[in-house]
Amino acid sequence: MPNLNTPLIETLNLVKRYGSKTAVDQVSLTVHGGEIFGFLGPNGAGKTTTIKMIVGLLQPTSGSVKVAGYDVQVQPLPAKAASGYVPDEPNLYAKLSGREMLRFVGDLYGVERSQVERRIDELLRLLDLTQAGDDTIDSYSHGMQQKTAIAAALVHDPKVLVLDEPTVGLDPKSARLIKDILRQLADRGAAIFLSTHILEIAERMCDRIGIIYQGRLIAAGTMDELRAHGQAESSLEDIFLGLTGGAEYAEIAEVLG
Repeated sequence: MPNLNTPLIETLNLVKRYGSKTAVDQVSLTVHGGEIFGFLGPNGAGKTTTIKMIVGLLQPTSGSVKVAGYDVQVQPLPAKAASGYVPDEPNLYAKLSGREMLRFVGDLYGVERSQVERRIDELLRLLDLTQAGDDTIDSYSHGMQQKTAIAAALVHDPKVLVLDEPTVGLDPKSARLIKDILRQLADRGAAIFLSTHILEIAERMCDRIGIIYQGRLIAAGTMDELRAHGQAESSLEDIFLGLTGGAEYAEIAEVLG
C-alpha cells in the first residue's frame, strides 16, 4: 500500500506577482503519495501560474515549492526528474512520430534505452496509440496528441504527475481511460495534481480538492470537509459556486426566474 504520509508536493506561502498584480497569493498546500488532488478555480484565479511554479517553469516571487522532497528552485534537476507534466495544450514535435517523441523524452531523462523501449510499447498499448505510434504527430487528432503528451510525462515513471486540464478535447472513451490510469498511478503511490473545469470529474475521482480564487487558496480538503462550507448534501458545484460566485449566480437565477 502507498504511504499516504509521504508529502510529494509541498508549497509554502507561494506568491507570484507581475508588476502590481498578484496572480498567486500565499498558497500553501501538500499532496501526498497515493492521492489525486484536484485544483479548481475560475478562469484567471491562478491555477496555471501555480502549476507552472510547481513544475519549475516559473520562478516564485516568494515562497517555496518542494517536489519529492527537493526544492524546485534550489535543486531543480532532481525535482524535475521526479515529476511529469502535462500542459493544457500539448507541445510536441510535430515531425517526430509518437514513438520517436517518447524515445527522445526518455533520453532526456536518462532512462536506459532498453527500459525506454519497453515503456514506450507499454504506454502506446495502454493509451490505444500502438497503430499510430510510427505516424508523425502532425497527423494526430487533438485527442491523440493529448494522450501522447501524457505518455511522454510517464516515460520515466515519475513519483509526481502534474496535469493542467488533462481531459480537455478527449472523447468520453479516452477521458475515462485517462481517469483510470491516474487512479492506478495514485494507487501505486504517485501523487497526482490536476486542474480541471469539469467539476463532476473532480468530485468523482479526486481524493482531496483545493479551490483557488483571486490567487488565494480559499478551501482545501475531502468532499466531506468541503461540505462544512455549505450544506451537508452539497455537490461540488454548489460548494464551488458558493465560494467563488454564488451571489452572482443567485442574482441571475432570481432575474431569470
